[in-house]
Amino acid sequence: MNIGFDPGYGNTKVYGEQGGVVLPSHVAIKQNGHLARMEGLQLRRPPLAVTVGERAFYVGTGAHDWGVPVESLDYARLSGSPEVRATLYAVLSQYQRQHGAIAEPITLMVGLPLGAMGDEQKAIGAEMRGWLTGQHTWQANDADYCVTIAQVLITSQATAALYDYVLGDDGRFLPNRASHLNEEIGVVSVGFNTLELMAIREKRPLARFTGGSKHGVRALLQTMNGGGSYSLGELDDRLRAGLTDGAALELWLSGVSGQIEKQWGDRWRQFAQIIVVGGGALLLRSQLSGYFRGKCHIPDEPVLAVARGMHKLLRLRDGRQLGGGQ
Repeated sequence: MNIGFDPGYGNTKVYGEQGGVVLPSHVAIKQNGHLARMEGLQLRRPPLAVTVGERAFYVGTGAHDWGVPVESLDYARLSGSPEVRATLYAVLSQYQRQHGAIAEPITLMVGLPLGAMGDEQKAIGAEMRGWLTGQHTWQANDADYCVTIAQVLITSQATAALYDYVLGDDGRFLPNRASHLNEEIGVVSVGFNTLELMAIREKRPLARFTGGSKHGVRALLQTMNGGGSYSLGELDDRLRAGLTDGAALELWLSGVSGQIEKQWGDRWRQFAQIIVVGGGALLLRSQLSGYFRGKCHIPDEPVLAVARGMHKLLRLRDGRQLGGGQ
């Protein structure tokens, strides 16, 4: 079974044969006991509770309202930290709830930020393969789950976004887009933690025009958190509910466009297409469409685009191995 896994810092995403699942990457240590119902007040249902061994976590929307927030935003979390395991298990639980139990071994393709794939971070890929490969057992809301990951492949999130654009759901190249692979094409990934830019020509990244910075949605939330009294997860929940600050949004947009100018200058005018993905694409859809003057392509469900692109890449790989791919 092929699954694309995007371990984002804002959302954790998986995409398989039955479609995709998105779960906010908010993690909190579960505490014992709940508040009793009180007349005049409403009580919300607690978030998904994931138990791995002796450790119990809340995962998803509202997790930071129910437990002790866990927020680690460095690349080390990808190497098998408790919180990244909890988010993976939570999103796989949701996938199985929606589409049935995963009974066969999984080939998992993981999308990493560009910063996690540099020379100084080479060990992260090996460590991810180490903890992901094998059998995984956990509980989610007291239901038992078990999956086996037989193979782990790793690519960049920007690469996955590119292939989401040029491939159909069957893993075959789309005739009206495949030719762009022989031209220059740009990818903008506006994630939670980072803003990443990649320029590709003839399926090769152009190092001069490729890089990442800390201008993701996190920068917007930090601007909104004037007194520093909220966790990023709490602020993210507020943002998803439509509560934002116009001045903070404008300041963030200025930082994003400034980084694009710094990395690309006017080179983007030569690109055949510019693909914009990530949660930030939803917030900046109109602004980035205007900035790139009609060259901007924002896919359906841009939050899922990276995980979906990896699933398409796996389909392409299978087709080639069977002699049926292009």
